[in-house]
Amino acid sequence: MRNHSAVSEFILLGLSADTQIQVLLFVLFLVIYLLTVMGNLMMLVVIKADSHLHTPMYFFLGQLSFLDLCHSSVTVPKLLENLLSKTKTISVEGCLAQVFFVFATGGTESCLLAVMAYDRYVAISSPLLYGQIMSTQLCVGLVWGSWGLAFLDALINILVALNLDFCEGQNIHHFSCELPSLYPLSCSDVSSSFTALLCSSLVHFLGNFLLIFFSYVRIISTILSISSTTGRNKAFSTCSSHLTAVIFFYGSGLLRYLMPNSGSIQELIFSLQYSVITPMLNPLIYSLKNKEVKAAMRRILRKRFKF
Repeated sequence: MRNHSAVSEFILLGLSADTQIQVLLFVLFLVIYLLTVMGNLMMLVVIKADSHLHTPMYFFLGQLSFLDLCHSSVTVPKLLENLLSKTKTISVEGCLAQVFFVFATGGTESCLLAVMAYDRYVAISSPLLYGQIMSTQLCVGLVWGSWGLAFLDALINILVALNLDFCEGQNIHHFSCELPSLYPLSCSDVSSSFTALLCSSLVHFLGNFLLIFFSYVRIISTILSISSTTGRNKAFSTCSSHLTAVIFFYGSGLLRYLMPNSGSIQELIFSLQYSVITPMLNPLIYSLKNKEVKAAMRRILRKRFKF
């Protein structure tokens, strides 16, 4: 028989204990979340409405916008609620559910970024065969495969985490539930969950990152073999937006899950980067740096306001 009392809820200590700062943070993150929702919905509408964007590249970009909406919505609404709440509690079940969906949406985005890198490689290395290679069936299969792998990864981690017992404390020094933040609160052996998390980080996220890296090695090699300077610039411009999104997502996500848990300000910044800031920036990155998206937006606006 276990000789401890079970914890039924946790307290998310969040970003600050100062009431005035919490109000300012609430306004800031509310604006960020609204921009995230509007920006990603705008991308979905533009890609759906303009027939010129019905290509594999923009099909994947639409999926990325949908994922950013989901990924941001897993953590930001609870963050906003806690900034205005005095209790700042979350049930153990709700906490583990948040862990699961952070894993699922973040893992799917990791896979999708690798798929988009392969798409750019095919477009640059085999432009004449691009439509045949990146068929509709392949694109849909790659997206479903990304969702399936990420949900399987999330399910494995959460099933192992369900065996953890929490009895030594309730305070989580974070604004959301993440597995590394739960380990210090557990009075049971966390080695199995930590091993599963480490394997996920190395195999899933690092594996996808290596796929992206090798895709860009081939892309850069192909671009450098182009004799025309204009052709090289055009080829590189098609990859710059995706490369920027990869740097933002992986730069913060890998550092957060591979660094030791200490409740430091760096952990909060990395978590905010990949779960709050990056979903807001992706629509800006792909719309401001993409001539086709800007042209599609102008066509839609002209058609909408032609009278």
